[in-house]
Amino acid sequence: MNPSLQKSTASGWVRGCQDGASLAFLGIPYAAPPVREARFAAPQPVRPWAAVRDATTFGPPVPQTSLPHLKAPSAVALGDEWLTLNIWTPEVVSDTALPVMVWLHGGAFLLGTSSQPDFHGKKLAAQNNVVVVTLNFRIGVEGFALIEGAPANRGLLDVVAALQWIRQNIQAFGGDPKKVTVFGQSAGALMAAALLAMPSAKGLFRRMIIQSPPGAILTRELACNVTEYFANHLGRKPTVADLSDSDPRELAAALSPLLNDLLEQAPYWGRLAFEVTPFAPVLDGEILPMTPWQALAQGAGREVELLIGHNRDEYRLFMALGKLLGTVTEEQATEALVRHAPMPGGAQAYRKAFALASPQELFERVHSDSAFCMPALHLADAQAAGGGQVFFYELTWSSPANGGIFGACHGLDYGLVFGITSAGLPALLLGDGSNSEIETMSKFVQRLWTTFANHGDPGWEAYDPIRRLVQLIDTIPGVSPYPEERSRQIWLNHPPEAFPLLKGSPERNRS
Repeated sequence: MNPSLQKSTASGWVRGCQDGASLAFLGIPYAAPPVREARFAAPQPVRPWAAVRDATTFGPPVPQTSLPHLKAPSAVALGDEWLTLNIWTPEVVSDTALPVMVWLHGGAFLLGTSSQPDFHGKKLAAQNNVVVVTLNFRIGVEGFALIEGAPANRGLLDVVAALQWIRQNIQAFGGDPKKVTVFGQSAGALMAAALLAMPSAKGLFRRMIIQSPPGAILTRELACNVTEYFANHLGRKPTVADLSDSDPRELAAALSPLLNDLLEQAPYWGRLAFEVTPFAPVLDGEILPMTPWQALAQGAGREVELLIGHNRDEYRLFMALGKLLGTVTEEQATEALVRHAPMPGGAQAYRKAFALASPQELFERVHSDSAFCMPALHLADAQAAGGGQVFFYELTWSSPANGGIFGACHGLDYGLVFGITSAGLPALLLGDGSNSEIETMSKFVQRLWTTFANHGDPGWEAYDPIRRLVQLIDTIPGVSPYPEERSRQIWLNHPPEAFPLLKGSPERNRS
């Protein structure tokens, strides 16, 4: 037995396995299983174990809810020990403690698990001399429904518990607890950003990489109404007492058909009814007292170095999956502008700023801006305004798959970061990775990310509100002023705000 495969943690010894040129320690619990009385509670401490624990297989996935055009990942294992993490370290032991990169997966707060092959950290760790950690956290109803008698934002509390475990134990795996970088994409990016506004997360990380964050934070009133809506449609009450006896997997599966009818809630939920998911972090006033945009502007990120960015053609992925490419009409473009451009006057501003754009280009641009690009840019502006350091990037390299129809779309970035192109979404966007250009791009992005994790500087000038310099990630990279200036001007005075409940919902009147 390779002695490097056996490590001591505060809860007991674990035994890992060889994974390529990395050592992997999989399925390590960082909190107790959230079942029975702990089901909707804050994460509880792990019960220590006596014998050496096998850490060669992933823990079971959190219950998943499928989305239109996207299927929940296949279950790797059954069980309720959801709250586990995975660690990859370089095979060759370093004399010095290594930077630690902690990944938060996306999936619209409804699906995703750290066992997905496209999130395996073996290549990122081995090729760049870093320690990579991935983890499961509660999602959907389990993690983000605002339930009477339960703390809000349980998914975020899970991440805090994992970071506390990492601070206590990662040194045994060769990691430096003072050099922790949290990085996440899409919903995972918003969860990362939310940590910046959480008092309980302060001091648990030094750096953060935020990739394509959405802007969806819910007010307490709206989150209550969302939970009421689903509970009532499932014949239940939105309370711990009533929901605790439900099977979590059956509950997650039962949500899927209800997601197709959210537009009926548009008069009450506003923009949330048109989002991919009705679940998101909640501005509860305690666990998450303010939005990350507000927190950064007030200086919450001064002690944290940030790398933030987005992809040029974010919404192209959803258009391709929804078979909208080449079919968008003038009426659909107008409807998109009315729903997603900032008010008042945003639709007209887009028409003026993009006067030569086709209906499809307008449709894609306003969706990309609203969903991901402008939330990312406003985070950078807020960090700069609050006196913190931030570096900004835009991925402008287009996926070569399927004749280039995906462009630089949502999700293209994380396949390059992990260097795994043959599984999950990267398999669709990057194929088998045999293209030498893909390999070159992946190594380039990995170098930027890991240089930042090691030194707090990815290698280009920091972003500031005057010059607005950003790194363009492409086959011929370069630094330039922010390319989406026309969009920036339209959204200049419209940073993301918590989504409100527009007026009393009939859900409140149901018995």
